[in-house]
Amino acid sequence: MSERTPFFPARERRLRLAELGVLDRRRTLVGLVLALALPAIVELAVVATGYNNFPIIMLLQLVAAVLVAVVGGLWPAVTAAVVAALVLNWFSTDPVGSFVVAEPEAVVELAVFLAVACSVALAVGASVRRYEQATRAAAESDAMSELALGILGSTADTEEFLERVRATLGLRAVTLLARHTDDDEGRLGGAAAPPGALRRGGWDVLASVGEAPPVTHAAADDAVAPDGWYTLLAAGRRLDPGERRMMQAFGAYFVAMRQRAQLVRSREDNRRLVEGNTIRTAILRAVSHDLRTPLAGIKLSVSSLRQPAVEFAPDEEAELLATIEDCTDRLALLVDNLLDMSRITADTVRPLLQPVHWREVLPRVLPEGGRVVDVIPPHSPPVDADPVLLDRVVANLLENALRYAPGQVVEFTARAGSPGPDGRPCGELRIIDHGIGVPPQDLLTIFRPFQRLGDAPARGGVGLGLAVAKGFVEAMGGRIEAEETPGGGLTMVVSLPLSQGAAPGGEGQRREDADGRLP
Repeated sequence: MSERTPFFPARERRLRLAELGVLDRRRTLVGLVLALALPAIVELAVVATGYNNFPIIMLLQLVAAVLVAVVGGLWPAVTAAVVAALVLNWFSTDPVGSFVVAEPEAVVELAVFLAVACSVALAVGASVRRYEQATRAAAESDAMSELALGILGSTADTEEFLERVRATLGLRAVTLLARHTDDDEGRLGGAAAPPGALRRGGWDVLASVGEAPPVTHAAADDAVAPDGWYTLLAAGRRLDPGERRMMQAFGAYFVAMRQRAQLVRSREDNRRLVEGNTIRTAILRAVSHDLRTPLAGIKLSVSSLRQPAVEFAPDEEAELLATIEDCTDRLALLVDNLLDMSRITADTVRPLLQPVHWREVLPRVLPEGGRVVDVIPPHSPPVDADPVLLDRVVANLLENALRYAPGQVVEFTARAGSPGPDGRPCGELRIIDHGIGVPPQDLLTIFRPFQRLGDAPARGGVGLGLAVAKGFVEAMGGRIEAEETPGGGLTMVVSLPLSQGAAPGGEGQRREDADGRLP
């Protein structure tokens, strides 16, 4: 059942007499001029035409009073009604040319005319005022809706937000204050004051726009506090109630923006904490097993060689030394991958991109032996890459292919790839093995840190090689994917944007720090 509309509006929504009487100064002045002129013009036109139908003349004067009410509001309309009554009395009521009324019926007619004219003027004035209020409310609603969509759908900074507020309300300047607190993260939305921010009476000046922006409440023409932490100062004029509501809404949008930014930061911090905990747990697991195993091999080999009572044959001594070398290489690879993964997780990888040919990488990463076949086309275009990072990527992918395809040949080939997210054309390096392969459901998860095929212990790693390769490729603006090799096996596809500059000569330029490690 629909709600019944009340006969009279609520007290707080009723129009006051002052609101009915004055629309604005210009319209009131124009209405007063018409109030004096229109009744006289109507009566002069009637006299000039010789028309003497008194009821029709009264209706014409009533129309004139309504027109005056539409233009100037209540008081000009009342003035027009009084002037029209006097004009009717002078020109159309016997005796003509005098304000004396000979017949009582004429007095009643004039009184009724005056009452009707004032009532109609009152109703028209109320309608005009309500129309103005509705128009203003609609404009405010449109402005707030547009601002809300613009704010909530953008990543604009605080200055741009304040400029939107200033331009919408037509102010000279707007300033945003935040209550000062020693615990900036305790403030709603985490609005920490920027370095060097002004502080006035327990308030931090976060931002300001416009000419001569105020920095204290006393210097502002008006102030709006959307919540207990923030205050918007307005300069240029005082705000009317509707504009104060708009600025209050703008402040609420700003608080919502801050809260959303804080939630995003909190979610990112939580993600990093989870990743950090995962890495720490995996490091402990690696130390307890994967790092202890090669250390035990080194310890055993060194202890054997140091036995004074045992004399080893040359081939036995060479085998023990090879064991030490192999275990040392495994330790170095494990430590490098752990350190690289920590850099990727902390988002501190900063590649130095330059044109690099795929074929330039191979001599630096190919192991000794004949299990790798190079079928890269000789005229493949260069890609934008960091040579050192690309070396690590290809080395990790090749090491993974050789481990899971024992006795099989690994092929390197290149071709044009699909454009990247930014529309730039890409080149692809494909590392193809014919080993045991990976189940289709695991193709998307093999790049996660500390993942190994079948989750089984593997010689020489903690499951970080592919994760490091993926992190370095993405840091260089590319992507890496895994595909099934036709006939069995796994194909790793590295896609990087094609270079738009000149290719470097020779072996390319390498970046290494004083210790020979990645910067």
